Amino acid sequence: MLSRWALFAILASSLVPTAIAACSRDELLLTVNQFLLGLTMGQAGPLENIADDFQYVENNKPTVIVSGIFNNILKIDFNRTIIDMTTCSTFTEVVSATSFKPFVLGAQIRHYPTDNSVYKIDTIVSTTGSWFFNASRTLQYARQENWPVIPSAQRDTRQTLQAAADAYLDMWSNKSAIDAVPWGTPCARLEGSVYTGKGAPDDSCKVGIPSNNTQPPNSDRRYVIDESMGAVSVLCNFEHLGNAADSHEFRLEGGKLRYVHTITVADSSAWEREAGLSARL
Repeated sequence: MLSRWALFAILASSLVPTAIAACSRDELLLTVNQFLLGLTMGQAGPLENIADDFQYVENNKPTVIVSGIFNNILKIDFNRTIIDMTTCSTFTEVVSATSFKPFVLGAQIRHYPTDNSVYKIDTIVSTTGSWFFNASRTLQYARQENWPVIPSAQRDTRQTLQAAADAYLDMWSNKSAIDAVPWGTPCARLEGSVYTGKGAPDDSCKVGIPSNNTQPPNSDRRYVIDESMGAVSVLCNFEHLGNAADSHEFRLEGGKLRYVHTITVADSSAWEREAGLSARL
């Protein structure tokens, strides 16, 4: 017969809640690989561990997943993923320059940390006719950049990374935000397929920043932040461009802006003609 204390220990242990499962980095990367495989197959079938309340969003609009980008077969020429273990989410930049139809897209994938199931895939998908679109040039510039993992002692905090991204995106509606951006040198911006970097030590991301700072804001911001990569992804709504769907990804090194990548689903033809860019795209 169990002693009184043994019985008490058994009863007490039964009252301790089961430990809540933590977000799994391996599970996040597995889903990214399934997502990429699905793009190459033109179907969402490879995606597993989908939550019952799953939602797919493409260019800021809820969409049936099989009628969006997965309705195309892509050859993936470049991809890079950042991982946010705090929010159990990822962001993947994808360049498909050599497919029958070219695409450049960014995808935030969000998981429940309890079982790592996917509850949302949020994509910004650009193709021919989008803002400064030329997938071959985007591929060229993306491949030449170096985004190594940042040593632990040199990493910026989540707060620093998000503040830098927010300050940059606030420039259209707040002039004082320009001074709040932690501008770095060198810094290169890949805006669609237009690149500000020339490989010089004084390369700047200030080239072409907005001079009209009273425009509608960049709203509905969704973040994925990876301190180990010094990177933050922001998907948002560019209200001043007719509510264009937009992706901005930032890389900071030593607290200073080093790279900016943008994907914007808007017509830039008028801007290209005004700036004389058509011949270079």
